[in-house]
Order: sequence, then C-alpha cells, then structure tokens
Amino acid sequence: MSGQERDTLREHSYDGIQEYDNPLPRWWVWIFWITIVFSAAYFVFYHIASGPSIHDEYAEELSNWDAQLAAVPAVKVTNAMLKSVLADQGRVQAGRAKFTSLCSPCHLNDGGGSIGPNLCDNYWIHGAGSLMDIHHVVSEGVPEKGMLSWKTMMSSDELNSVVAFVSTLKGTTPAQPKAPEGNLVQ
Repeated sequence: MSGQERDTLREHSYDGIQEYDNPLPRWWVWIFWITIVFSAAYFVFYHIASGPSIHDEYAEELSNWDAQLAAVPAVKVTNAMLKSVLADQGRVQAGRAKFTSLCSPCHLNDGGGSIGPNLCDNYWIHGAGSLMDIHHVVSEGVPEKGMLSWKTMMSSDELNSVVAFVSTLKGTTPAQPKAPEGNLVQ
C-alpha cells in the first residue's frame, strides 16, 4: 500500500474534523484475536469444565503447608534449656527488648503490671513461677484474661529469651507495682 492510499480521508466530518481510513496494525489485530481465544478457553476450562477453583487451590496450598509444618521436628523445651538461656546475658537482653516492645503495654517495662499482673512479686495466678510455668503461660497465653498465645508470633528463641527475662524480674521492685494477685509462692 502506498502512502497516498493509506492516508485517504473519509468523506464525512464530525464537528469539522475529518479522519483517516487506515486499517489497524496487524500485530494489534493478532493480539486482539489471541486474547479472545484465550478468554474463551479460560472460561470453558475454569467455569464449565472441571478446572480447579480458587477454593481448591487454597485447600491444596494449605495441605502442602501443613505437610511442611509436620515435617519440621518439634523442639521440646526443658528446664535445663531455659536455664542455659538465662545464663546467657545477650539472650536475656534480647528478651528484655522483645518484652518491652510486646508485653510492656500490659505488664509495664519493669514488670509492675497495669492490665496484666505484677511479675515481680511472689504471687502467681498461673503456675508457681518456675521457668517451665512462665514458658507455658507465655507460649499458650491466657485467653480468658486477654493474653495472647505468643508461640505463633515469636520464634522459639525469642520466646525462650522473653521467658528468661521475665524470670529475672522476680524479686525486683517496680516503680508502681500492682497489688498482688493469685497465690503466694515461696
């Protein structure tokens, strides 16, 4: 096609504007038809035939994730393990930082308690204040009192560091201690 044939003006005009009568580029027309064919095939496969739905794909991903979690060996926390964390001052300081960022809104920075109980006295609502009791309360939470279960929101190292830090609060004197709650433990 010559340039003169290609740039032929149409006879009509809209508001004094005339337009050329040029065909669309072939590459654009091919992409247009490919898109139509693809959308028809997509519709047939996912909406008419037995293509997987979003719910099926989600269920498959969830089962894959559960299988991966089941393959990870569970680490059994022991009192000796928690004592070794307590002996490492770097981990205790890391526990202090995590406690300050996550636990201080309810227990205050010094453990004196505001919404949550005082962690510095010898009165315990849950357990007897041992490292394993503290670990159980921190990891499982106390849903009826509004305390979250932290085992899914912290790594096991972070959780053990927080437990070690909380155990160092016992016997300290907070600035504004909350009244004793629970049972006296010697």
